[in-house]
Amino acid sequence: MIYKSQIRDSQMNALLEKVEGKNYGKYLYEMNLVKIKGFSNQIVRLDFPVTALIGPNGGGKTTVLGAAACAYKETKPGKYFPKCGKYDDSMQNWKIEYKLIDKKINPKTEISRMAIFNNYKWTRDNLLSRQTLSFGISRTLPATERRELKSFANGRFVMPHEKIDSLEENVCGYVGRILDKDISKFQRIESSDNSKINVLSGLTIHGGRFTEFHFGAGESSIIRMVSQIEKCDENALILIEEIENGLHPLAVRRLVEYLIDVAIRRKVQVIFTTHSEEALKPLPDKAIWVCANENNEIFQGKLRIESLRALVGEIPSELVVYVEDVFAERWIETVLSFDKTVSSEAIEVYPMEGDGRAVRTNKSRNEDPAAKYKSVCYIDGDSKQDESDYSRVFRLPGEMPESYIFLSILEKFDSISNKLVIALHQDIKDKDFVKEVLEKVWRTTYDKHNIYNSIALELGYMQEETVRSAFLHIWCELFPDERKIIYENIISCFPKREELF
Repeated sequence: MIYKSQIRDSQMNALLEKVEGKNYGKYLYEMNLVKIKGFSNQIVRLDFPVTALIGPNGGGKTTVLGAAACAYKETKPGKYFPKCGKYDDSMQNWKIEYKLIDKKINPKTEISRMAIFNNYKWTRDNLLSRQTLSFGISRTLPATERRELKSFANGRFVMPHEKIDSLEENVCGYVGRILDKDISKFQRIESSDNSKINVLSGLTIHGGRFTEFHFGAGESSIIRMVSQIEKCDENALILIEEIENGLHPLAVRRLVEYLIDVAIRRKVQVIFTTHSEEALKPLPDKAIWVCANENNEIFQGKLRIESLRALVGEIPSELVVYVEDVFAERWIETVLSFDKTVSSEAIEVYPMEGDGRAVRTNKSRNEDPAAKYKSVCYIDGDSKQDESDYSRVFRLPGEMPESYIFLSILEKFDSISNKLVIALHQDIKDKDFVKEVLEKVWRTTYDKHNIYNSIALELGYMQEETVRSAFLHIWCELFPDERKIIYENIISCFPKREELF
């Protein structure tokens, strides 16, 4: 099923253009992690006002988030980078360089600032000011474990009516959309000792009251988070750790869409860390940065969670195949499926969203003496990377894989029409219609990477995966010699059984 965002494409493009034109009152535009933890001279440019930091545990997501927080004087560096006196030398000579926008300070150009840790202290001269909201992972702690709410956990607890307020209408609306739940009757009960401390109160479908002590952790955190965000200044900076904590995958997706909406309405900038693919679906590629600290690398663009594990070597398979993208992944998997003696768990295929990254990761794994199993890389026919039997880098036939497979099948359509039409879940009598669709799609699809999705839509809102699978399986049957070459390049690198023990 194709994901359809609640945010229009025109709105997304407008936000990208707004950042490109640097049309913000305040904005963190770029960070150079000159030296911090495992990173060295890594530049992160924030091209979209809602940025996701994704990566495996220990990959450096929180490091990048903390570096962003340190750009402004409202956040003390110790919040993200605590030091242990003179017994912690690892922070010596850390340095972060920033490019920032602040129209009140300089209306024409960006401003440069830096943060340096030297002589066991941070130096951040002439820092800019900006309201910063930080939501850490502690936000999802159950109410019973939050000490500030202890005074409310008492059977004799009574609060004057004037200390009880309904939640703001806009907060109820936004939270309701995120959680798919009506909270219009929920209330906020203030502490009699401290007006900044409060407990939430809900209403059952039968009219009974219950407090935050019986909320789900995700429900409570979303209400509190949205309440603060809706009160924040324009151009504020919002930082969120592990955005998916305590939330259903659909709620995660809606939360990110809400944050994009806030970026439109209130010109805020949001940076969050995540392990969730659902959190990435509403975002353009430029909004996503992958942190892979073991390779001392941060790069821009979407990457599947499974591919992240492959990037840092967390792979249980006996052989790994790195490829450029999802289509190449499906092609290799289809080729391997024709050998029923090889377990699908023994050889895994990972798309790395780029030929250079696929080749580099393959090289790194094969040169790692600690890696138990090695890898193979398949690049597209039009890749500028070098193929090499020695380096285990091979090239798929044709130029663009999507076009090559499509044209190979279309050329033989008349002889395999029945098989293809059935594989596409169409009636045999409609094979002329199917051929017309294929020819039309080839003529009208500008980006051939999208050709199988276009066919799926033309044939009646099918799934792209169904169309792609039909073409790939029939290609493997029609061209056994080419299939065999791809297969043997992979299987020749498969470890012999005696090598596994």
